[in-house]
Amino acid sequence: MKKPILIALLACSLCTTYAQSVILHCGSLIDGIGNNARQHVSVIIDGNRITNVKEGFVTGTPQDKVIDLSKQTVTPGWMDMHVHLDGEMTKEAFVDEYTMNPADYAFHSVVFAERTLMAGFTTVRDLGGANGVNISLRNAINAGLIKGPRVFTAGKAISATGGHADPSNSYRRDLMGDPGPKDGVANGPEECRKAVRQAYKYGSDLIKVMATGGVLSVARDGSSPQFSEEELRVIVATAKDYGFKVAAHAHGTEGIKRAIRAGVTSIEHGSFMDDEGIALAKQYGTWYVPTLTAGRSAADSAKIPGYYPAIITPKALTIGPKLQTTFARAYKAGVKIAFGTDAAVFAHGKNWLEFTYMVEAGMPPIDAIKSATIKAAELLGITDKLGSITPGKLADIVAVEGDPLQDIQRMGQVSFVMKEGVIYKNIASEK
Repeated sequence: MKKPILIALLACSLCTTYAQSVILHCGSLIDGIGNNARQHVSVIIDGNRITNVKEGFVTGTPQDKVIDLSKQTVTPGWMDMHVHLDGEMTKEAFVDEYTMNPADYAFHSVVFAERTLMAGFTTVRDLGGANGVNISLRNAINAGLIKGPRVFTAGKAISATGGHADPSNSYRRDLMGDPGPKDGVANGPEECRKAVRQAYKYGSDLIKVMATGGVLSVARDGSSPQFSEEELRVIVATAKDYGFKVAAHAHGTEGIKRAIRAGVTSIEHGSFMDDEGIALAKQYGTWYVPTLTAGRSAADSAKIPGYYPAIITPKALTIGPKLQTTFARAYKAGVKIAFGTDAAVFAHGKNWLEFTYMVEAGMPPIDAIKSATIKAAELLGITDKLGSITPGKLADIVAVEGDPLQDIQRMGQVSFVMKEGVIYKNIASEK
């Protein structure tokens, strides 16, 4: 064998033998699959993937990096299936709409994205923004330019004229114009089809449709249906052609049922879902994303005089408190539930509060955690990549202080965040 070839083979062998692994010593491991935590487990990571999970605390080679999480509970990275990263509700938000430029929203979104990641959420669905900010944010995170969770975004949500996501709501008449499919506003089957195709053209990952009125739009109605079932069917069918899943914002009973029968992937909020709606969700295998934190926050804020425009306050006070009761009924009935908060209605980074409200409503802590890990991955269709701590999965891993199965408030005490093998937060000491 020629000497240069031999040297190259030896160098390659040395690289393989001594490549650095990261070994996490987990005091308690919730792997996203089992219903119980495993004690004293080592998770081994090479590059951006989990390569092994072993019982006990293994040491590896001298070149390996061992991280001591022996006093923490380790879980897969959390996934929030309903956020809006380009904004955040404050008393001034309704004025900001007239004073802030797209670039202003973009800079704010950078802060919100990092805050979300540091709170333990390594993947999110961004279900609607304006001016393409959320699409550009996703691209910047993917390019490694900024820190943030993995983003699947709907771009601009699709609304009917005057509906929950019509961007001209509350404008005076000479400023309203007549927004169309390019602006995410569609009326009739053909415009609905074009709006989906426009979302594809803009670079969206999925479709969000406003099947009913909503709480925080400056419009009178908060729950009546705003698309016919025919229009919803066209949206779903066109989305399917482009490989899109469809998330349907829906508060009222009739809009929920229309959306489910039309074939949407998920119902967001579902505030007034009745027994028939629950039965339909089970029949069609429709996911339910409850957004309990948003409901609680909106109702609380509505009690502050002048916080919302007058037209919004009664909607927030009526709809917000319904969510937790509906969630409890849906969970008990066996509807598929994925974790989602509607972060932006409240401060980004407090997404973990959803765990506490789910448990408060009767969901066991292990199921609440699964709703944000393996169940959310099922909704996204990415269980081959994420959702559990098992060999071959991407290394999205979070650790919290103490035992969240005994005290769900521990989900607010994130000590370690890893996304695709990169450590973004590590309060725990390293060996």
